[in-house]
Amino acid sequence: MRTKEKILFYFNGNFNDICIPLLELYLSFQYLDAIGNSEQTLNFHNNTFNMPKKKYELGLIGLGVMGRNLLLNMADSGFAVAGYDKNQDQVKTLMEEAKAYDMYGAKNVKDFVRSLESPRKILLLVPAGKIVDYVIQDLLPLLDKDDIIIDGGNSFFRDTEKRQKSLAEKGIHFIGMGVSGGAEGARRGPSMMPGGNKKAYNKIKKIMEAVSAKVNGEPCITYLGQGAVGHYVKMVHNGIEYGLMQLLGETYDIMKRGCNLSNPKIAGHFTEWNENELDSFLVEITSKIFKKKRKGSKKYVIDIIMDASKSKGTGKWTSQNGMDLGMPIPTIDIAVGTRYISRLKDERVAASKILKGASYKIKTNDKAAFIEKLRNALYFSFIVTYAQGMALMREASEEYKFKLDLEGVSRIWRGGCIVRAALLEDFRKAYDRNPKLVNLMVDKDIAKKLNKLQKDTREVLALCIQSGLPVAAFLNSLAYYDGYRSERLSANLIQAQRDFFGSHTYERLDKKGIFHTEWEK
Repeated sequence: MRTKEKILFYFNGNFNDICIPLLELYLSFQYLDAIGNSEQTLNFHNNTFNMPKKKYELGLIGLGVMGRNLLLNMADSGFAVAGYDKNQDQVKTLMEEAKAYDMYGAKNVKDFVRSLESPRKILLLVPAGKIVDYVIQDLLPLLDKDDIIIDGGNSFFRDTEKRQKSLAEKGIHFIGMGVSGGAEGARRGPSMMPGGNKKAYNKIKKIMEAVSAKVNGEPCITYLGQGAVGHYVKMVHNGIEYGLMQLLGETYDIMKRGCNLSNPKIAGHFTEWNENELDSFLVEITSKIFKKKRKGSKKYVIDIIMDASKSKGTGKWTSQNGMDLGMPIPTIDIAVGTRYISRLKDERVAASKILKGASYKIKTNDKAAFIEKLRNALYFSFIVTYAQGMALMREASEEYKFKLDLEGVSRIWRGGCIVRAALLEDFRKAYDRNPKLVNLMVDKDIAKKLNKLQKDTREVLALCIQSGLPVAAFLNSLAYYDGYRSERLSANLIQAQRDFFGSHTYERLDKKGIFHTEWEK
């Protein structure tokens, strides 16, 4: 082996306290030119000797607020962790926040990978899409067989499937893991939804259980199954989130425009509701939003925010996948659609001067009783929205061979995540009683609640329609409920129409088989 090759060989190895000074002495003499460019060599030399002397249990790439918070959470739980980001300012911020912890901030991806114990466990918290692939490309030349990459972002589950297959061919394990809870959840305990190779998951299980949210001492994480199931479940989680947020927005509009309630009054109602059946993260933060005033002003922040919603696409993916599987999720669908309508701000302003309707004012002689019924309508629609998402996951589990445990999903969503709610314990019990439950709405306990709540829901929506308030998510929740409970629907006419204009045939109630009618003969 030539001198250059020998030195590079040693540089790629692990140093102990004896090797390092000997090699430094060796390089300080006449052999720099044998390696090549002396400036490049010295840079390589300095980077190498800045390497930590120990190995770290897990590394995280993507040191935005969520990534930093999750690393700090891991350090709080007693784990030695490393972080890396191409933006070195993010690395500096991490190290300033982590002075009291056993943590390493890498200056480059090579040092980052070399700092990790084998098999390496690398968690990515980077934006979904091509960036994930770019990071994987940077890592691949530095990884060994059985190393583990965990994608903790909001990746589309089909992309995760492709990455798992490609990396498996190279001997690398790829785990798609949905993470919910935002920056605060990452710091205090998120809900996590992992899927992929089970043996690989077992190697990260201890760390992930330690940092996850806890409910009654149970970690809000569980192995969900093979393939891209983790990112699929997170996708549906976000679809449900869209539905719940739209329902809360419509509830606010009913109270504000329909009942002319002040922000403090609206906050009070949401606070009260959050102390009872509607106890949930989204209701809780909604109650706080209506209390917030601008600094140094009497104006409320909510009143100066533009009424045009943005999104990152996960709700749309859920809606599209529901169409692909032929599963109805109308509350989620319309929640996506209403965000699009909200973006047509200029068109809506112009249309408001042309198109006529009712006054938006709820006509009732007992406002307090109406608000109580509104609470029941929101409770009803929350249940129905979750039921749609759970039914979609059940169908996907069969179609994609996920073998998904919906009791487990309900359990890990009880804490840490954005859709966490007291309701999820009821859902967990329902799936515990019957793991093959086709729809949450037909569980005996949940059906009893819906049967009781549906009357108030109808009364509230009738008044909203008369007043001209746009309550699409509420209406779609009720329509789903009524459609699902209907023994007979109008689809027989649709089948007759399809057969009339396209000879698409139909089935009959009185005998088996496929039939066609010559309608004009």
